[in-house]
Order: sequence, then C-alpha cells, then structure tokens
Amino acid sequence: MKKIFSSILLLALFTGLRAQDTITVNLPEAIQRSVSISVDAVVARNQFKSSYWGYRTYKAELLPEVTLNTTLPYYSKSYNAFQNSDGTYTFVSNDYSKIDAGISISQNIPLTGATLSVESSFQRLEQYGGNGSTRYMAIPGSITLQQPIFGFNRVKWLQKIEPVKYQGAKQQLVADMEDVSNTAIQYYFNLLLGQINMEIAQQNLKNTEKLYTIAEARRKIGQISENDLLQLKVSLLKAESYLTDAQASLSSRMFQLRSFLGYGEDIIIKPAIPEGLLSRMPVLSYPQVVTLARENNPFTQNIQKRMLEASRDVSQAKADRWNATLFVSFGMSGQEDRFAQAFNSNKWRNNQVVNVGIKIPILDWGKSKGKVKIAEANREVENSKIEKEQIDFNQNVYLRVQNFNSQSKQLELAKETDIIAQQRYNTSIEAFVLGKIDVLNLNDSQSSKDEARRNYIEQMYLLWSYYYQIRSLTLYDFLDNKEISADYNKIVD
Repeated sequence: MKKIFSSILLLALFTGLRAQDTITVNLPEAIQRSVSISVDAVVARNQFKSSYWGYRTYKAELLPEVTLNTTLPYYSKSYNAFQNSDGTYTFVSNDYSKIDAGISISQNIPLTGATLSVESSFQRLEQYGGNGSTRYMAIPGSITLQQPIFGFNRVKWLQKIEPVKYQGAKQQLVADMEDVSNTAIQYYFNLLLGQINMEIAQQNLKNTEKLYTIAEARRKIGQISENDLLQLKVSLLKAESYLTDAQASLSSRMFQLRSFLGYGEDIIIKPAIPEGLLSRMPVLSYPQVVTLARENNPFTQNIQKRMLEASRDVSQAKADRWNATLFVSFGMSGQEDRFAQAFNSNKWRNNQVVNVGIKIPILDWGKSKGKVKIAEANREVENSKIEKEQIDFNQNVYLRVQNFNSQSKQLELAKETDIIAQQRYNTSIEAFVLGKIDVLNLNDSQSSKDEARRNYIEQMYLLWSYYYQIRSLTLYDFLDNKEISADYNKIVD
C-alpha cells in the first residue's frame, strides 16, 4: 500500500513539474523579454557603450591632463670620444647615474587649436670615479605654448562632430531596440501560425476520420459512389501527412522563438492571439510621422555628421598646404650640488625658448591644390548622396504610413472572412452527412476555411510589424503618445 501511495505521489509531482514546462507568453511579454535579454539587444547596448566611451574620450581632451614623467634610476658606464684642444681625439670614461622626475599639466585650447602646458621638474646627476660629484638641476616652473598658425584645428572640429555622433548613437540604440521588438514579433507570429496550423491539422484529421467512417457506412447502402469514398480516403491520408508536417514545423518555430527569448529547452511556449490592443491602433498622418522621423531618427544625425566630416576634410586639406607653428617656452631653472639649493629662488636663472617653424612648399606640382580639389569634390558627392537619401527616407516613411493605415481594414476583412469560412465549413459537413454535397465541395470548403484562418493571423502580424517599423523610424509610441527613450546611465554603469 505504501509503495502504491509513493508511486502515486511521484507521478503527481512529475505531472506537476511537466505542467510547469508549458508557459503562456503574450506578445507584449515576448517583446519586453526580447529587449531585455536577447543577444541582439545585448549587442545593441554594447555598441552604445562603445560610442559612449568614445564620447567620454573626446570630452577628456577638453580637460587639463596631468602627466608624471620619471626615470628611476638610469646608470651608464661607457667610453666616449673627446676632442682635445690640439684637435686629437681620445676616449674618456663616463661613469654616472641619474634620476629625473617631472610633472606637467597641459590644456588644449579649442578656440585657437593651441596647447598650453605648465611643467615642474628636477634632475639628479651623480658621476663616479676620482673626480666624482653630485649635481641637482631644478626647473620649478615653466610655461609652454604651442600654437599652429593658420593650421588645422582638430579640437575645434571634434567639438562640432562628436556631440552629433553621440546623439546619433543614443537614437540608434533606441531604434535598434525597436528592431529587436520587430524581430520578436516576427518570431512570435511564426510560432503562432505554426500553432494554428497544428490545430487546423488536428481538427481536420479528426473531422475527416469521422466523415470517412460515415462514408463507409453510406457506401454499404449505396448512398455514395466508390469514387467519393476513395476521394475521402485520400483526404484522410493527406490530413495525417499535414499533421506530421505541422508538428515538425511547430518544433522548428518553437526553437527559434525560445532561443531568441533565452528560454531553456525544457520550456514550451504557448502564444496567444494578440487581439486586445488592436482596437487602440491609431490612424497616422504622414506629416506628423515624417516630422517625428526627421527629429528622432538617427538618420538625421548621421547625415549631419557626414556633412561635417566632409567639410572638415576640406578644411584639413587647405591647412595642410603650408604649415607654421609658434613654440614659446618660459621658465626658471637652478642647479646646485645640494637638492634644496637647486630650488632656491635667489639662484634661479631664466630658461627661455622661442621658436617659429614654417613649412611652405615652393614647388609641389599642384599636389596640395589637388588634395584640396579632391576633398571639395568628395564633399559635393557626399551632399548629392545625402539629398538622394533624404528623398528615399521620406518616401519610405510615406509608404510605411500608407501600409499601416490600410492594414487595419485588411485585418477587419480577414477576420470577417475567417468567421464566414468557418461557418461555411460547418454547414458543408452537415450537408455532406445528409448527402447534399460531394467530397470535392467538402474539400473546397475545408481549404477555404484553413486559408482564411492563416490569412487572418498573417494580416494581424503585418499590422503589428508595420506599427513597430514606424516606431523604429520615429522613436515614438503612438499608443501612449510619448517619445521612446532608454536609460542610458543604467546601460553604461
């Protein structure tokens, strides 16, 4: 008795565990899970992280940079050539060690493209041998300015381009997440259609088996022909084949969605027909949608970035024709045989450097001019491409709006057709049982019923897909009337 009870208990537990393997997932849940844990969503977030740190690197270039340079220690023992006063050479021993350290603060100046730096350093030099000595040299402070004259201002162009790139990266992240949602919708409806096909195949097989049993009885009393009976037998065999195909297709579609949403292999997903939100679908106007798309779509930031980069290349080509740099350094230095005395302000000496370097090509056979012309031509080509892409972008928005607005009507027609086709099939079964129609008419009504059901699901998928395509273009939620954004700080933390 105890063994029987244990067996019943184990069976109950096993049955309960197996029941947990099947979960019902509605479309909003599938979308939410896809943007949270799918591989595509993870890739999109990591791409944004890369753009974020690129932007942070640019911002760091505008801030002071503190650098420590040191050599701890340096030792050398060698023989070097030395020229005597009479012109002869001799080799002398050079045995010494040195320690040096310096700290500098540098700052880029975007307005002029200059670099300003302040530095403090010291050096200890110790010579070994009979005349060994130790000396210290200190530069308590020096100021250095390096200024390109009429040169290319790299930092200035970074200030123009990098904020545009980062804004585009933020918008691209949201657009990528909407694309992930659209992929989830596609896989979800693929599974839903596979489930519908499975239900159709099971019901058709069940109905065909019943009708074949009835037909055999009617054939015995001569109410139907042998041809009709054989035709119904063929339909029965086809129904069994369709069921096998539907089972294989359902398994494949199940694996696709399960993998995309990150479920384990022991999970069976049961989709539900998403009819609840269909009544809330709005009618969209092209002017509103195209305005939102121009404001929010990363395409706008991308073309602005490309135009700036083309203009930057022209500016750089012109600046590279000749080069002039002003280098000015001013500071004080001191040297003594004691460390503290080297920093004594009473013994400091001026330490000044002024240098103006100019590089002007005298004869380059038009090479510099050619580089400028190439950059200008590339800018014109880029502008022409952008104009064409803007036209295509607007046309794409227009077609998406038209498709979405007309799809609601298509879905209504498909739903009505589905209801009527099901009613016709039920009537055909009754008529066949009463001997009022033949097998061909029965098969025709069944095919129409199956096709109408599949078409209804496909039209529903198109409505959802068109809607999320427009969301991806505009980064706007038309159901809740708000812009779509992301928690950027949470992503980069």
